[in-house]
Amino acid sequence: SALRNRPLSVVLTSTMAMSSTRLSTRSRTISRASRTGRSGRCSRAVYGPSATAVEAPATTSAASAEVRDGLRNIAIVAHVDHGKTTLVDAMLSQSKVFRDNQEVATRIMDSNDLERERGITILSKNTAVTYKDTKINIIDTPGHADFGGEVERVLHMCDGVLLLIDSVEGPMPQTRFVLTKALAKGKKVMVVVNKVDRPMARLDYVLDKTFDLFCELGASDEQCDFPVVYASGMNGIAGLEPEELAENLEPLFDSIIEHVPPPTADVNGPLQMQVANIAYDNYRGRICIGRVTSGTIKKGQTVYVATPEKKEVSAKVSELFVYKNFLQEPVEEAEAGDICAVAGMGDATIGETIMASTSEGGVPLPTIAVEEPTVRMNFIVNTSPFAGQEGEFVTSRNLKDRLAQEAERNLALKVEPGETAESFIVSGRGTLHLTILIEEMRREGYEFQIGPPSVIYKEDESGKKLEPYEIAEIEVPEDQAGGVVELLGKRGGQMQDMMTRASGSNSVTTFKFRVPTTGMMGVKGALLTATRGTAALHTSFDGYDPIANPDGVQRDNGSLISYDTGDVTTYSVKSAQERGVLFVEPGEKVYDGQVIGINARAEDLKINVCKKKAANNIRSATKEATDKINAAKDMSLDDYLEFLASDELVEVTPLSVRVRKNPSMKGSGKKGGK
Repeated sequence: SALRNRPLSVVLTSTMAMSSTRLSTRSRTISRASRTGRSGRCSRAVYGPSATAVEAPATTSAASAEVRDGLRNIAIVAHVDHGKTTLVDAMLSQSKVFRDNQEVATRIMDSNDLERERGITILSKNTAVTYKDTKINIIDTPGHADFGGEVERVLHMCDGVLLLIDSVEGPMPQTRFVLTKALAKGKKVMVVVNKVDRPMARLDYVLDKTFDLFCELGASDEQCDFPVVYASGMNGIAGLEPEELAENLEPLFDSIIEHVPPPTADVNGPLQMQVANIAYDNYRGRICIGRVTSGTIKKGQTVYVATPEKKEVSAKVSELFVYKNFLQEPVEEAEAGDICAVAGMGDATIGETIMASTSEGGVPLPTIAVEEPTVRMNFIVNTSPFAGQEGEFVTSRNLKDRLAQEAERNLALKVEPGETAESFIVSGRGTLHLTILIEEMRREGYEFQIGPPSVIYKEDESGKKLEPYEIAEIEVPEDQAGGVVELLGKRGGQMQDMMTRASGSNSVTTFKFRVPTTGMMGVKGALLTATRGTAALHTSFDGYDPIANPDGVQRDNGSLISYDTGDVTTYSVKSAQERGVLFVEPGEKVYDGQVIGINARAEDLKINVCKKKAANNIRSATKEATDKINAAKDMSLDDYLEFLASDELVEVTPLSVRVRKNPSMKGSGKKGGK
């Protein structure tokens, strides 16, 4: 816009100068000369100028703002399994947070049971370390695309981000998402190439792709001139050059202090703190976590909670904490620029502002906005014949209160009333996002039913119906590549890129597809089957476009359905297993209408697995010895949700997960689409 009214010659000159600057930046960032006579990018040249302090909020006057030089606020972001939590473990360990004789578990930031079981980070968490008299507030974030809402809201609390990138895989779909958000908010980005000790590390390739990603996302020349640190979080080492790694993480800590800007804020101004996270404590109640952007908050102080659309409500700070050495440390006050936890704020929710009274100059900050959900499921009170036998919380009121509580602390989740008083429509970023919620509720003692996942459609300005699309990156051995192309082609996927690289004695092919979300539902199991369990799948949301599969994706096999209630018998299983694959074993209880297996054919089939052998006086000496019973197929909650047809429900209890035909749908017993 600045060049719009300039003469053409000036515009051309300015444009050429900008292009020259970007090419120069790329040359400094990407080219790696030999160890001797290095004339390209060096460890210091890539950094450019030292970091400057972050601008104070609009409510803070420049004259009264001060730089908190002894403080840094950073968020560690990356694609899933690129080593964020492991790196945080090493940073905590080398900061002398733990005693020398203290036994510390691996991935200590993953405190949730589900996080440890699945090996992924689900919730954002805060901690802090002190290095050379500088306090570094660290926010560990999830890497899976379905939990992107966690990343979006915590970026409000930090001044810079550490973008971790695997030394072999390079930038992945979630890398693009988190980098887009960080650049849009003007955060200082520091690239950490992690796992440099891997045998197949491709450092030149990774930096090249990272720079291309910055340019593709419209980063400025200054942002493209990003700092780079090489590290191995598992071994706790880092360096400014991959060949010159130190024996610890000091180069990483030094780079954070040098290049992540310290916060600038008015400590003496009116109080202003936006709630970015919520925790619950049995003794303190609701705890609001956020960054103080202006003023000072004190224990016992009377404050006000408000939003631009909501009137202020008074509250009193009952307890106040800051983060120090992996613990919440009680303090009397917290100053602007620091991250703290506040108790006593009543029913304050994420996005609301804790502030001084408007008469004292308090101004609420704009509420935090995150991207809209793309998938939804129907949560229904359990009505199966076995309802109420295993769960503690079984009523619609229990279900409603729990979902409302989850919606308060999970901005990416939406809860709406269903068609009846006993059903609720829950929308999220993806199937995994909702599956984690279901599993958490199940472990808390809730019992309910789940309908099949469905995508959330939109309409454009002309009224045309649109569906969400995803970018899917798939890594598979080269000899299994054909199955990937065939499978995603049937599901409406369009191949955008394909690359084959050597991996030891084998070759690995990486595909990049753009697939409608309807086509991605249930694809994981089918993909593993098509590639003999060798495929690795990563996805990210990519926007809305016209519908590719109007009829949806049809399941290839029908269901085996029990038409009797009772105990599964060995005698009936012998004949039933010839019809397909069973989910149940002898001795299990089943009921009429329960889905007990996968039919070998496309249609549904009702069978009796409770039939007992008739008692008579005829015996065969060898009959029993030749009969064999196949093991039942072990199905997890994720597997059941992928298998689910449109006329089926998943029954979830603390002890069991079962599938049944939806009794409210006509035509139950016929095959349903996904």
